[in-house]
Amino acid sequence: MSSRNPHPSPSASAYATLDRVGARTPDGRILFDNLSLALAHERTGLVGRNGSGKTTLLRLIAGLAEPSEGLVARSGSVAWLAQRREPEPAETVADALGVAEALATVARVLAGDGSPQDLAEADWTLETRIAAVMADAGLAGLDLCRRVATLSGGEQTRLRLAALRLAPPDLLLLDEPTNHMDAEGRAQVADLLARWPGGVVVASHDRALLRRMDRIVELSDLGAAVFGGGYDAYAERKAAERAAAEHDLSVAEREVERAARDSQRAAERKARRDRAGRAFAMRRSEPKILLGAMAERAENSGGREDWLAQRRAEAASAKLTAARERVEQVRLLDIPLPSPDLARGRTVLTLENAAWRAPDGRVVVGPISMQLTGPERVAVTGPNGAGKSTLLKLMAGELEPAEGTVQRPVRSALLDQDAALLRPRETLMEAYRRLNPETTPNQAHAALARFLFRNSAAQKTVGVLSGGERLRAALACVMTAVQPPQLLILDEPTNHLDLDSLAAVEAALAAWRGALVVVSHDPEFLDAIGVERTLALRPGGSG
Repeated sequence: MSSRNPHPSPSASAYATLDRVGARTPDGRILFDNLSLALAHERTGLVGRNGSGKTTLLRLIAGLAEPSEGLVARSGSVAWLAQRREPEPAETVADALGVAEALATVARVLAGDGSPQDLAEADWTLETRIAAVMADAGLAGLDLCRRVATLSGGEQTRLRLAALRLAPPDLLLLDEPTNHMDAEGRAQVADLLARWPGGVVVASHDRALLRRMDRIVELSDLGAAVFGGGYDAYAERKAAERAAAEHDLSVAEREVERAARDSQRAAERKARRDRAGRAFAMRRSEPKILLGAMAERAENSGGREDWLAQRRAEAASAKLTAARERVEQVRLLDIPLPSPDLARGRTVLTLENAAWRAPDGRVVVGPISMQLTGPERVAVTGPNGAGKSTLLKLMAGELEPAEGTVQRPVRSALLDQDAALLRPRETLMEAYRRLNPETTPNQAHAALARFLFRNSAAQKTVGVLSGGERLRAALACVMTAVQPPQLLILDEPTNHLDLDSLAAVEAALAAWRGALVVVSHDPEFLDAIGVERTLALRPGGSG
């Protein structure tokens, strides 16, 4: 079940308590308000559309920002793990763990160079504890002198979690911890959080991770809502809310139609009475004062009917407006992808012993041979560093193979996770017309409107768009071209999508009849879009 704007009493067991908390953007737009929540020894998933205030809420709980209204009380230690942090060039694994100086102290004592202070401060359990937390994070055997910058994004996240395990906070806050991680890294983070000794609040769109939560907190235009259970219970409840909203809209539309018919009938009755009254006055010889009184009574009666009909119509219209707003707030986004009508036997991509080498001669990917025909869907999988993105660039023609051949007999488009074909400082209109120079401004506006960038939204700067908006804008630019692609190549398209945008992209790609090559670590996404086979890469790039 779910509840909106709960008001829990402060609890001795709560590590952080929010009492009627609100937050606004710098320009005054409300992100959320009247949010009350007690955070203790449970796992809480935080969801909501991009821009709904999830990161802001984490910062408020951590004490890194102040709420615009309400109070945040903390009775335990709180640590916030931001989504990404660029390491310093010389930062080592030991530095990231916060143990470099403590290890140096132990080393001096063991070498016989330690001072009396070193002897007093030496922590002889440190190396054992480091080994335990590193193994728990899936980083066993990692050289403590290695530069953090040489680790993958997933390894860096797990390293930062390992650092927190050395002195675990009561409440751990995480912002999209599994972004940019391969399947193994995602599973390791999920297992690590399941065993975390304190409370956890995690903002994420990773459905597998959200399934392991004890409850879900959703931020939306309707306010904050708390759903008991993990992702599946939340999704079931949201589906019921959407169905209820659609039902209420249908009822409201019927009431407006009924009110309009009643109003029309009332007007027709009044017109008939008016005609009858005029005819009566012409036929009869009653005194004018009596005829005037009769006319006044008829006018008053008709006026009351008109007033009642108008009030009913206004009430029905207000209910309809509210129902429409409710549906707009809970209805899934719609991304219309035009069908390329790709014949089932048509060859769209052929690789013959294709390989690519780094400037130092190291083989990054290949040699690989494969053929893609018709509207087939292929997933490219493998651990971080296996060469997946490089292979996609070979397929799209952005890289030339060092060995072998790549043939693309149909139009193709590559969209990476950051939609790099869009430039941060240009508007959507400028981006669309740069990529489709043959279009007129009206045609560009119409194309962007089909992808929900209507009116002034088409003048938004690319750099201010959320991840979901950038992907939607990139799809608008390539899929509504005069000659849209028949082969779509996607590199981690779901990394920056919120749950609603993720569902919309899944539905759009599932309905599209073109060929797909997709890199994704989300098995549910691959299943939803109808992937038919998998090309698994191993480190070193071979399939």
